[in-house]
Amino acid sequence: MYQLTLSLDEFLRQYWQKQPTIIKGGFAEFQDPITPEELAGLTMEEVVDSRFVSNLDNNWQAEHGPFDDDKFATLPERNWSFIVQAANHWHDGAAQLVKPFQTMPQWLFDDLMISFSVEGGGVGPHIDQYDVFIIQGMGKRHWRVGAKDVGQYKETQRHQALRQIESFEAEIDDILEPGDILYIPPGFPHDGYALEPSMSYSVGFRSPKEQELISNFADYVLAHDYGDEHLHKPELRTQNNFGQISTSDLHSLVGMLKATLDNEETLKDFMGCMLSQSRHQLNIIEPSSKWSSEDVYQHLDNGGNILKVSGLRALAHESEPNIVYVNGEMFKIPEELTDVALLMTSHDVICLKNSGEWLTQNSAVISLITDLINKGYWFIE
Repeated sequence: MYQLTLSLDEFLRQYWQKQPTIIKGGFAEFQDPITPEELAGLTMEEVVDSRFVSNLDNNWQAEHGPFDDDKFATLPERNWSFIVQAANHWHDGAAQLVKPFQTMPQWLFDDLMISFSVEGGGVGPHIDQYDVFIIQGMGKRHWRVGAKDVGQYKETQRHQALRQIESFEAEIDDILEPGDILYIPPGFPHDGYALEPSMSYSVGFRSPKEQELISNFADYVLAHDYGDEHLHKPELRTQNNFGQISTSDLHSLVGMLKATLDNEETLKDFMGCMLSQSRHQLNIIEPSSKWSSEDVYQHLDNGGNILKVSGLRALAHESEPNIVYVNGEMFKIPEELTDVALLMTSHDVICLKNSGEWLTQNSAVISLITDLINKGYWFIE
């Protein structure tokens, strides 16, 4: 089990979205949870989001996977990287590296990105719009981080698949060794390249943009057929300037728009559904043979575990803990079963050990768990 050598609470107060920093020895005696060969194996999978980036002789190239054996057989000795997004969805060992950060709000967590680079490998200078903890695994990597200055840095297109900037003056210029952590808030330019074959693990946190909220809310309104009404104004009168939108009509139309936005329940359900959906594909596989409530009961009663799919988001509002949102779906749980909602949102395993005998003493609880298993959200090994 991985354990941070720093207090996350203290870190958030001092650094979160304020300034980048390096935490030397953030993980003591760090051991890589995955080998370069295993990472290469993931890049061959159709369902896994992977990339290959090279910069030999400053000729930048980028490709998306999946790749095959031929790709690995023809690689040069320098200046390339393989990158896998959401590696925590596909590799159990890699998923363990996320657990030390689980006290952060789950809806903010995006994914664990893993990069293997040979000497000189990297993706070039760039700016991200999310918070990231970059954990150094095997090998060493040289990192430079500049100051945040909106509009100062010019984008350059060395390759259409790479969003890079021209250059920046470094305020952090250091070498990361195994167990070191580099934290970078949104908007700070940075560049890292391997000094030797090395692994980097990026634990990313991303909030939605205002554009995303508006766009997704519009989709949500349409999907649920809300606001399917036209403006009703029986007091309409003629006007001399017939090309003019009257102030009264404007207020009426804006009022229609605000009516849904002012509906607290609609907004809460929308936020729960949207924020519970992962940006990356999940390893959700519905069982070929449906589980029965009796089978699930027997499994739990015998001390068995039921595991949540890695990366799956199960969220609940603080004000309504008995409505749980899972991967965009809403589950209403009876108020007397608050413990079930807590189990779904705050644990990766459902079992008697972390709940108690009450888990198997209510048929509604067993029925809900059975439904989650048959949807592929939780599973029995």
